[in-house]
Amino acid sequence: MFNRRLFLFGVVALASTDALADPAPAKKSKAFKLDKRYLPQLVDFQLEQDIGTVVVDPKSRFLYLVETVGVARRYGIGVGKAGLAFKGHAMVGRKAEWPSWKPTANMIKRDPEKYLRYADGLPGGKSNPLGARALYLYRDGRDTLYRIHGTTEPWTIGKAVSNGCIRMVNDHVIDLYNRVPVGASVVVV
Repeated sequence: MFNRRLFLFGVVALASTDALADPAPAKKSKAFKLDKRYLPQLVDFQLEQDIGTVVVDPKSRFLYLVETVGVARRYGIGVGKAGLAFKGHAMVGRKAEWPSWKPTANMIKRDPEKYLRYADGLPGGKSNPLGARALYLYRDGRDTLYRIHGTTEPWTIGKAVSNGCIRMVNDHVIDLYNRVPVGASVVVV
């Protein structure tokens, strides 16, 4: 049920009364509360994309799932640091619940002190940096090593801090995961 209109970035957005609730406070010195603009909401969407397409706009820090002509579900995201971001077209090649994680060779090379200890991987779970769900981005049938995934650091939503992946609040990535099938198109603008 929609009960109010929000005017964000020149876009009229309908805020849902049954939108996903804020995540539980993160384990930081201060209680964490996600900025309302990053909560899932339906918005006017004028880019010509097929229904079911995921569109990522790293500059604005939003991910859109095209729901109908002219309307998309918008989520707040965290994106890659400068020079580490994925661009272009891909597809969801696979999906995983509570995925395991292993840093890429480039991550270990860039910051061995931080990542070398995880070279053998980390099983899925609440302390895993991929969070609750992951959508694996493939191009030409090959894994790009980029993901749309949850995070253990929800306070990074709206920032450019990742190693290139697109991160979301765990509750939000679960919602997206349930709406997006394997084979869905992903466009990063």
